[in-house]
Amino acid sequence: MIYHVLPGDAQVPEFKASGIKGEVIVCREALIHGPVEADDLEQFWNERARFIVGEYGEDEIAYHDNVARELARLQDLEAEDDVNLWFEYELFCSVNMWFCLSLLTGTGATVYRVEPLGLDVEHRWNGFGGFTAEQMRASYELRTRLSHGQVELGAELWHAYRKKDHRQLKQLAAKCYADCFPYLTEIAAAAAEEDIHPFEVLKEIRSRGEREFPKIFEEFRKRAGVYGYGDTQVRRLLEKLQ
Repeated sequence: MIYHVLPGDAQVPEFKASGIKGEVIVCREALIHGPVEADDLEQFWNERARFIVGEYGEDEIAYHDNVARELARLQDLEAEDDVNLWFEYELFCSVNMWFCLSLLTGTGATVYRVEPLGLDVEHRWNGFGGFTAEQMRASYELRTRLSHGQVELGAELWHAYRKKDHRQLKQLAAKCYADCFPYLTEIAAAAAEEDIHPFEVLKEIRSRGEREFPKIFEEFRKRAGVYGYGDTQVRRLLEKLQ
């Protein structure tokens, strides 16, 4: 079987229009926010469900059905299966991808990374947003196969991130020369400042008298696009600054 892990529901329509064959698994998580440390996966999913309910008011059962079970399918893959991870470069997507790689270790499945190719450096954090079906197909045709060691590296990056071991994260990034993890050094540095830098950026923007959210969000994306925060995450940060 061929599987495609898409970074969100927004990419599903264009993916389906591309005609690429395979079964879709949608990653609906945002693991850069909330608890990620747990003794086992069952506890992990339960902690995430409680966080989502408390933060966004959603239903725990809906979380398990639409998010947890969707991603847990990765553990059921077998050696004859191919899985394509459609993840973007910024921290938001990188952390989700690292988690998926941790689920894939031991399955024996053939793993590929599909990147949002064609972006210039200035727009590298924009990801698949705005990609047409043709652009998605072109990115798929130039996908990168991950070796067993690279899958293991992704799992190591996840475990370092979830333990907030920023030193280990930076060490892994420094020794990584794999094409499948572009901008990793920059991403690891951003992770180390995740609890401070985004707030500092927002404080600076507001200190200039800006109060309209669309303009605040646009400026935040320019200055801190490496985090990959959407409008929901930026609004939450602003609420904490009140």
